[in-house]
Amino acid sequence: MKKVKIIINKTELDKILNRLTKLIVKKYKDLNNLAIVGIHTNGVYLAQRIVEKIKQLTNKKIKLGYIDITFYRDDIGYRKNIQQPKDTQIDFNIDNKDILLIDDVLFTGRTVRAAMEQLLEIGRPKTISVLVLIDRGLRELPIYAEFVGKKIATTHKQQIELLLKETGGDDTVVIYTK
Repeated sequence: MKKVKIIINKTELDKILNRLTKLIVKKYKDLNNLAIVGIHTNGVYLAQRIVEKIKQLTNKKIKLGYIDITFYRDDIGYRKNIQQPKDTQIDFNIDNKDILLIDDVLFTGRTVRAAMEQLLEIGRPKTISVLVLIDRGLRELPIYAEFVGKKIATTHKQQIELLLKETGGDDTVVIYTK
């Protein structure tokens, strides 16, 4: 039986998302050129929440897309379980846009690399930045997030999981050993 510890509760999660939203608004002076792309699955829900918070803060509607990196993973032939692909949905031209990629946890950097690769096949953004709720460290690729909710040092044996209400959770982040 795994021992699960809550490292971010619902109140803290909302505070982190509010802080990150303010940082986004501060950085992107031209919100009309900003497009947010959530990486399936939890990155999509975080992206939706942040787009809504930007709208509440600025009254601006930000373009929102979703990306699935299943076929861009560099471990697709090595995994025991093949993931069921989800839809990539980017209904706008990303050329010359400031793209903000959003994911829940940054660990090795491979998910972000795959998402960038797919984005560059779709078009040629002006910039690509990354926002993550949790940065675990232990990078295998030189990928970093410009916007980080919380840095949590982990080991390779530990797992961090975001349990959002959209997926049946209670808006908490937990850590446990595999």
